[in-house]
Amino acid sequence: MKDNEITRYAESLQDYMVEMRRKFHEHPELSGEEHETRKILIEEIEKMGLKYRLLPGTGIIAFIEGAQPGKNKLLRADIDGLPVQEEEVNLSGHEKVCISKEPGRCHACGHDVHMTVQLGTMKLLTHFKDRVKGTVYCCFEEGEETNCGIATMMEALKDYQIDECYGMHVYNLLEAGKVDIQAGPRMAGMLRFGVKFKGKAGHGSRPDQALNPITPAAHALAMVDSAMVNKITAGETVTMGFSKFVGGSQYNVIPEEAVLEGSGRYFNVEEGEKAFKFVTKIMEDTADSFGCGVEFLDTHKIALLPVVNDAEVSERVQKAVAETCGEDCLGHAEKWFASETYGRYIEKHPGVLAFLGIKNDKLGSGAAHHNGKFDVDESVMPLGVCAAASFVLSD
Repeated sequence: MKDNEITRYAESLQDYMVEMRRKFHEHPELSGEEHETRKILIEEIEKMGLKYRLLPGTGIIAFIEGAQPGKNKLLRADIDGLPVQEEEVNLSGHEKVCISKEPGRCHACGHDVHMTVQLGTMKLLTHFKDRVKGTVYCCFEEGEETNCGIATMMEALKDYQIDECYGMHVYNLLEAGKVDIQAGPRMAGMLRFGVKFKGKAGHGSRPDQALNPITPAAHALAMVDSAMVNKITAGETVTMGFSKFVGGSQYNVIPEEAVLEGSGRYFNVEEGEKAFKFVTKIMEDTADSFGCGVEFLDTHKIALLPVVNDAEVSERVQKAVAETCGEDCLGHAEKWFASETYGRYIEKHPGVLAFLGIKNDKLGSGAAHHNGKFDVDESVMPLGVCAAASFVLSD
C-alpha cells in the first residue's frame, strides 16, 4: 500500500487485529447464539469510548459522531460462525495459525475477519475523528448465516437517517492484497422452495387404492428443469437446485406425503420473482393434475435479495481506495453466486459490498467458504481497514 497517515495507522493495528481475529476464531458461536462474541465486541467498543445500542438478540450498533456535518454512513459486519468441523490444515496442507476450539463449529466463512476489520476501522476513524463527517453507524449483525438477525437490525435502523452503506466480505477466489469494488450485481439473491404433496397412503401392491404423492412430486421436479430453459430471459441467470426429496420410509408402503425442497440464486430481481412464480405454479398444477393436494412450507419464499452495488458510490469508493492505498490494491472478481443478507441494507441505502482477497497459494489460503479447510491470510486486514475508511472519509 501507499505510505501515508491512513495506511500507516492501519498497519500499526495489525498486531491488535491478529489478536482479535484469533480470539474470535478460536471461539465461534452459531447464529443467534453469539453471546460471548457480543461481550468481546462490547468491551472493545467501550475501550474506544463509543456509544452503542444493544439490539434484541445479539446484534449491536455503535456510533462514531464525526467532528463535521455531512452524510451519515453505515458500516456492517456479521458475527456468527458455522456448524462446520474445522480441519487443522488448510488447502495446501499447511498447519493453520489457529483453529476453532469448539467442536463442530468454526468461522469457515470469514466473519471473524469481518468483525476484526470493522473494529480496526472504528479505531482508525476514532483516531482521525476530525476528518469524519456526519455519524457512522457501525452495525454488528447477528445470525447472518441463518438470516435470523437481519429483521431486527433493519427495524432498529429505521430510527436513524442513513445516506450510504458499506459492507465487506473476504473472498477465497480473489488474490490476497487486492480489494474488489465494482458497480452492479455482486452476490446473488436466494429463492427458497418448500412444497408438501399430499396424497393418500396405501400398500405398494395396490397403488390404485392409494394416491401416491411421490409421483406428482417427481413430475413437478422434471417440469421445473424444462421450464427454466423456456421461461428465464436469455442472457439472465437463475440457478435452481432441488436437494431434498423425502417421501416414505418403506419399499412397499405408499406414503401420505412427499416433501420437495430446494433453492435458486438470481441477480436480476424481476427474473428471480418470475422464477419463483412459475415454480410455485408448476407445483400447484402438477399436484392438481394427479388429484393430490399441495401445501407450501414456511420456507417457501423469496428469502434474500441480490447485492447490487450502487454505481455512483462504487466509483467514488474505488477512486478513494486507489488514492489512499494505490491502484495496485484494486482487484477484479466475478460476481459471486453465494447469497448475503447485506442485500437488505443496500436495498434501502445506496452503497457497496467490497470483496477482500484472501487467496494466497504459498500460505495455503483459498479453500472454498463453508469448508473445513477454509483459511485466511491475516496480512490483508489493514487493507480491509483502509478500504472501509476510504468509504467513510470520501465525499
